[in-house]
Amino acid sequence: MKPVHVPRPVCSRGLAARQFSTTARRRVVKPITDLPDRVKPSFVERPNATLLSLQWPSPPRNILITKKKRTPGITESLVEYTTHLSSTYPGINIILEPESASEVHETVPFPVYTYDPAPPNGTPAHLSDKTDLVCTLGGDGTILRASSLFSHATAVPPVLSFAMGTIGFLGEWKFREYKRAFREVYMSGASDAYAQLEGPEPSTTPPATSIPVSPDDPLDKPLSYADIRGKAMGSNRTARVLLRNRLKVGVFGPDGTRLNSNLDQDTYALNEIVVHRGASPHLKIVDVFVGGRFLTEGVADGMIISSPTGSTAYSLSSGGSIVHPLVPSLLLTPICPRSLSFRPLVLPANTPITLRLGEKNRGREVEVSIDGKSITGGMGFGMEVRVLGEHVKSEAGEWVGGVPSIVRGTDGIGMELKEEDHWVGGLNALLKYNYPFGDQDTSDGGGRA
Repeated sequence: MKPVHVPRPVCSRGLAARQFSTTARRRVVKPITDLPDRVKPSFVERPNATLLSLQWPSPPRNILITKKKRTPGITESLVEYTTHLSSTYPGINIILEPESASEVHETVPFPVYTYDPAPPNGTPAHLSDKTDLVCTLGGDGTILRASSLFSHATAVPPVLSFAMGTIGFLGEWKFREYKRAFREVYMSGASDAYAQLEGPEPSTTPPATSIPVSPDDPLDKPLSYADIRGKAMGSNRTARVLLRNRLKVGVFGPDGTRLNSNLDQDTYALNEIVVHRGASPHLKIVDVFVGGRFLTEGVADGMIISSPTGSTAYSLSSGGSIVHPLVPSLLLTPICPRSLSFRPLVLPANTPITLRLGEKNRGREVEVSIDGKSITGGMGFGMEVRVLGEHVKSEAGEWVGGVPSIVRGTDGIGMELKEEDHWVGGLNALLKYNYPFGDQDTSDGGGRA
């Protein structure tokens, strides 16, 4: 076959038009299966302290970042944050949710990684095996969504949260502190392990990005492994971790078939499990069993079983108690019960609780949600929800469960006492105990005529 001759295009002046390259720029989305396996840290108890110390055996590499959705301002912050991490720390890989990856991958000068969407009642494949650290940009809902990505994993990566949403009770850091916060977490390793580091050095070529960096800010200086060797923060300067207990949840059909997971395993909830009437106008009758014994026939709009972390959420709105996140417990709270004698309960974390839909219900089904995500198919007559507190410490004494939430460490004289007070201070700031309602004119002594 004779080759086909294609004449070169000619411009209006008779000169041959220049052929430009159409090669795409290197801004791609890669699968997380290309990433190295997860680096698992240890959590070390300190004398006379309630918080744990975070220690990496080697620096974290695979960073999962989740953000509040449909918020342009936070998307800009995501680009700024990821650009800083990629240009400053060696060997960092950025993992984003599929929606975020497609939104920003053409904006950043480095590849990003993502995962396939999770199946119904499931979690993304390989994510728990590839993620070293989770960072959240948003409110409490963003933290819950990040936690739900590991709802079938017994070991959750540490979570570094930046309060950028409507409700920031769980968010520990302001976004403007992101350089200091990440540096504190990244350098929180055992000195003897960090002293032997070998790996790729960061590029000396500045990133092609419009994000401004300050040449005077030491936290913007690119690090190499040579910079890190032997410079871990030490036992007194490691990042502090508050280990939040989760709920272990199983939803079963009348024949004992598990409904909450395709893999026949428990689902872990950071906040709560809710059984509620949904769109039905009728009260629901739920049989409640505590420790294997029948407690009561609850007639209410629904029932909440929450963790100590979830005690300041839906349970609190329904009249439940506020429980410190370090108290191992379960909270059983009715939603608008018919009888005022049905009061909320606080039970030991190792007490199994079972909720069963009774035969007397007008409607034959109730809705079941775990941390705000509905279980596909709902819950019909004879179905059961079984809840137990998660074991966060192994028989060998190692901390193995829960959601490791990174909180503020010490940075000055007297901070050893202040660091344990972050929950009390946050509670008072958000709930404003004994704060007066309405406008109060205090200029004349505080009273109004």
